[in-house]
Amino acid sequence: MRSDIEQVLLTEEQIAARVRELGKEISRDYAGKDLVLVGILRGAVVFLADLYRQISIPAGMDFVAISSYGKEALSSGVVRILKDLDEVVESRHVLLVEDIVDSGLTLQYLMDNLRSRNVASLRVCTLLDKPSRRQVPVELDYVGFQVPDEFLVGYGLDYSQRYRNLPYIAVLKRDIYGGHS
Repeated sequence: MRSDIEQVLLTEEQIAARVRELGKEISRDYAGKDLVLVGILRGAVVFLADLYRQISIPAGMDFVAISSYGKEALSSGVVRILKDLDEVVESRHVLLVEDIVDSGLTLQYLMDNLRSRNVASLRVCTLLDKPSRRQVPVELDYVGFQVPDEFLVGYGLDYSQRYRNLPYIAVLKRDIYGGHS
């Protein structure tokens, strides 16, 4: 696997330090509130698990899984929910946890969907922000790192279901994925 990596962008230590900081910020901001973290499957699982352990206040956890409607959906933002929440989020403070935000289309859809459920508040925590790819404006409340427009893998990010288990975030060699980030 390491031969497929162009460069390590964020080390395991850098990620762990930033996740600790985010956990402290979230714990402070949500003290005394009924918080539920909602992770987006599959990419956010690793980040959410580490973040959840750094949050020092009571909090629930749930997941959603989504899928795009074919290739056209990549530009249209049309998605469907494959796995919906098990938790009731009405009147609760929801923190949507993402691994990476690029176009913002999927995130915008999920935020609209969650707002329709009458949540007390809705914020977004993403490990990685790739603003150069943004197609719609989305507000990110907690950001781990801003990253360049490269194809990234590791720490939950994948290419064809591979590389998620890398403990760091790396740039995948272009010849592996065909050169499209």
